[in-house]
Amino acid sequence: MTSIPNIALNDGYDIPQIGLGVWQIDNDKVGEPVRAAIDAGYRHIDTAQGYGNESGVGRGIARNGIDRDELFITSKLRTRDQGYDNTLRSFMGSLDRLEMDYLDLFLIHWPVPEQDKYADTWRAFVQLQRDGRIRSIGVSNFLPEHIERIVDKTGVVPAINQVETHPYYQQRAIRDFHTKHRIALESYSPLGGGAVLGDRTIGEIALKHGKSPAQAIIRWHLQEGLIAIPKSAHADRIKANLEVFDFELDAEDLRRIAALDRPDGKKLTPPEQMNDLF
Repeated sequence: MTSIPNIALNDGYDIPQIGLGVWQIDNDKVGEPVRAAIDAGYRHIDTAQGYGNESGVGRGIARNGIDRDELFITSKLRTRDQGYDNTLRSFMGSLDRLEMDYLDLFLIHWPVPEQDKYADTWRAFVQLQRDGRIRSIGVSNFLPEHIERIVDKTGVVPAINQVETHPYYQQRAIRDFHTKHRIALESYSPLGGGAVLGDRTIGEIALKHGKSPAQAIIRWHLQEGLIAIPKSAHADRIKANLEVFDFELDAEDLRRIAALDRPDGKKLTPPEQMNDLF
């Protein structure tokens, strides 16, 4: 079984550097991918209230028989539940659906600055952490100005910011800010969809190492010090996404991938639409 390295967080906890993402996997189907991932060696599962599959994730974990303390479970607060009191109630709903006593990581899914609730929401996160309900607290899709505001309000720096990151959208400016403030960056959509998987440069690098394009991209995330949560519902792909520890990208590989970064690399889905979903 593959041993996945951990990334140290700024709060004293660690997070496995590769996890399973479960966005767009139905609640009644997500249990099998979760079980397949744990069997393959994953210990990090990433879900969200807005995915509608927390209860299925919880069932998949329970059926596997792995001790809870060996797992790292993440969920995210739905946008409509922001605000101090709403957050406290909503979080307990996640625990109930997952059938757990605590979460390893809970994230504000989107800042939604037009609502002006994310600072009060963060205060609730801090309280839940102090109460022992969450080990690590973080954010998702936050820009530096959003992070600076919640830190000014509470004095508590997020452990993680989960943002879209892949070879076409490398988040260099945000990553510099995160390094300065010791905030780990977690990559969602780490494979960048079909466009990146079909990129000629990625294909050449993968062929050079006898690997698939997906494996080459995941290896890039690891060597960049990022946390990656590739999504798959297929047991063979879930297993293959962990087969990235028997090779290393060299300096030329990294230089070529760095050159793939481009302004239009971000998904075309407008943030407002994503807010409505999550």
